[in-house]
Amino acid sequence: MRFSQAFIPTLKEDPADAELVSHKLMIRAGLLRKLAAGIYSLLPLGWRVTRKVAQVIREEMDRAGCQELNLPILMPAELWMETGRWEKYGPELFRIRDRHQRDFVLGPTHEEAITDLVRNHVRSYRDLPMNLYQIQDKFRDEVRPRFGVMRAREFSMKDGYSFHTDEVSLAEGYERMRQAYTAVFRRCGLSFVVVEADSGAIGGDVNHEFMVTADSGESLIFSSACGYAASSDSAKYAVLKRAAEPEGKLGPKETPGKKSVEDVAAFLGVTPDRLLKSLVVFAGSEPVLAVVPGDRELNEAKLARHLGGVPIRLATGTEIEQLTGGPLGFTGPVGIGAKIRTILDEEILEGRNYVTGGNKQDVHLLNVRIGRDVECKERADLGTARAGDRCPRCGDEMRVSRGIEVGHVFKLGTRYSEPMGARYLDASGVERTIMMGTYGIGVTRTVAAVIEQLHDENGIVWPYSIAPYAVHVVAVNMKDDATRTTAESIYEGLSGRGIEVLYDDRDERPGTKFKDADLLGMPLRVTVGEKGLKDGIVELRDRRTGEVERVPVGDAVERCERRVKEELRKLSSPPG
Repeated sequence: MRFSQAFIPTLKEDPADAELVSHKLMIRAGLLRKLAAGIYSLLPLGWRVTRKVAQVIREEMDRAGCQELNLPILMPAELWMETGRWEKYGPELFRIRDRHQRDFVLGPTHEEAITDLVRNHVRSYRDLPMNLYQIQDKFRDEVRPRFGVMRAREFSMKDGYSFHTDEVSLAEGYERMRQAYTAVFRRCGLSFVVVEADSGAIGGDVNHEFMVTADSGESLIFSSACGYAASSDSAKYAVLKRAAEPEGKLGPKETPGKKSVEDVAAFLGVTPDRLLKSLVVFAGSEPVLAVVPGDRELNEAKLARHLGGVPIRLATGTEIEQLTGGPLGFTGPVGIGAKIRTILDEEILEGRNYVTGGNKQDVHLLNVRIGRDVECKERADLGTARAGDRCPRCGDEMRVSRGIEVGHVFKLGTRYSEPMGARYLDASGVERTIMMGTYGIGVTRTVAAVIEQLHDENGIVWPYSIAPYAVHVVAVNMKDDATRTTAESIYEGLSGRGIEVLYDDRDERPGTKFKDADLLGMPLRVTVGEKGLKDGIVELRDRRTGEVERVPVGDAVERCERRVKEELRKLSSPPG
């Protein structure tokens, strides 16, 4: 492609509304343009990269025995009502109504549609296992679209679904997908970790996220040397044992205007872990009191999972007062258990004296004891992990890093097949429910994650496998006949050998061309200039390392081809 004929609208300055590096660079490098909040046009360079990521995915899925199809984006609401997700998914689900007043969904994911397809065609165990996937646009009504394509309302995604006769077959298929996803992200040039994760609105008991490590990552990753790794939504931590204390006498204490854990702890002269933080939430229409230690944050994802995946919301001040008799900021579990379902975090121990809200204005209770003052009917892991926590497996202090989710795999079991009646006949003629798995990759999100991880102060640093072009030929001075002729020859020679080339044939100053080359980030730059041509050489510059190799003009095409193919081979070969 000749730069003079290409649609690559580069910018010198960062866009004002961009926060992440990937968003800034995708706009500045002419990959992306905003149409509306969370809705973007992919320009030619951005679309080339997106298609290459999709191609890597296709190759690895096909290698793993999967079959590609294409499901409708528009789905009837009745399917989502069968599984309960019409109510449970929440406001992120795009719901629309046609002219006949029939409800539809714009798909954020396609478990219902694929299960409906399979239940109408699979009859026998001989038809299983089967793994189907697609790559298409998805829709999610994000409350706050941000970070460019990282959190958009329309985005490209690969979603796949496997169908099995039993748990053994599902486990084999799940592991096959984990390996395939590992190959996909390695081929995209990414450093990543696989972590235990929260299943969210998808459901399922076993699931893992593929997280690209990056300082700008929106998720925290907790990991230890033993191999344990989990996202902040699901990370567990070792509960420290403490010696029992002599019983204190339960009693109220005036705490005027003290609502926060920090204020109450300071006022009473105790540490925050002595307090119990009680939060009233609604799981659907059911009020729930979730109680965690005062030095912990309630992990809403863990709570929602414990409650069966029902969307939860924090109660309003008015609702809290109606349910507990006291105002916001003074809620506690004493005397509430008979009125509201109460769940205590596993870290809250018997044999300790706690401070809790007194369910009255400006009142807290001292020396609250679990078992004596608060009946412990239900416990769950509700706390959010933090720096300094110890691994639940080996006990070592966990490392904390940041990551960007690019892939997610789930063992669904019968989460969708049971309510939708997807069944098969086994070898004995007995009808059984199909077991399912689901597997997703954010395609446009992966593009952004690559940029977040692979960039420098000058611009993007693409890996060869998904770069818009492998080679960027820069003619320093198009007015010089020798420069122009040599650059044209190298461009034509590489193109003739199947190497993708961007040729900067613009009549621009050298500084502008070099800045654009660094910004766009093609892996290999060939600089053709008058000074080098006097010695019969051109320069090959590696975008990642900055190393420059001076090669004879006659060897340039072959040297570039060899380097491109070698780098592609490294990315496509298994590690080790």
